[in-house]
Amino acid sequence: MEHRHFALYKPDGCLSQFQTNQTKRKNKKLLGELFDFPEGTMAIGRLDEPSEGLLLLTTDGQFSEYIRSQKVEKEYWAQVDGIITDEAIKQLQTGVTISSESGLYTTLLCKAERIETTPSLPPRGKKIRDERHGPTSWVSITLTEGKYRQVRKMTAAVGFPTLRLVRVRIGNILLGDMQPRDVQEIYPKSVSF
Repeated sequence: MEHRHFALYKPDGCLSQFQTNQTKRKNKKLLGELFDFPEGTMAIGRLDEPSEGLLLLTTDGQFSEYIRSQKVEKEYWAQVDGIITDEAIKQLQTGVTISSESGLYTTLLCKAERIETTPSLPPRGKKIRDERHGPTSWVSITLTEGKYRQVRKMTAAVGFPTLRLVRVRIGNILLGDMQPRDVQEIYPKSVSF
């Protein structure tokens, strides 16, 4: 069987799954509503419901395992509350303590840098917040791990809660000029990680 792989711009408000067992979440948008994926397609990792951006999907479990490994970088752009400081950036780079499923966890070293000009991203369906609530800034964070809500927990731990979170890169696959709900088939032989 020839496996197939896809890149999706997951919109905010969509769950990173094809079905839900939660009776309270019957009205939630699921991945299968965005595109007619082949049978056996699975999301590689997740983006939480309010997060958006690049999500890879595949019919190949080994490919999924590799992408989720620490060998592959994942880059996120986070709009944070306030003007992020050099000290906060340094803390993000060297590791911060966050809560995880198994207790407190100190994040691995990562790349983090301030994004000087507001990135050109598609507008969100829901407004983040009003300008009168104070300034915001953007930071790029590149991880090789993926704990539950990790970027949000990291920025909150250094005093700058995340308001908008967009994954823009997995390995060398870029979100580029994709728009929310866009799906592109990708061919791993032409993709290097």
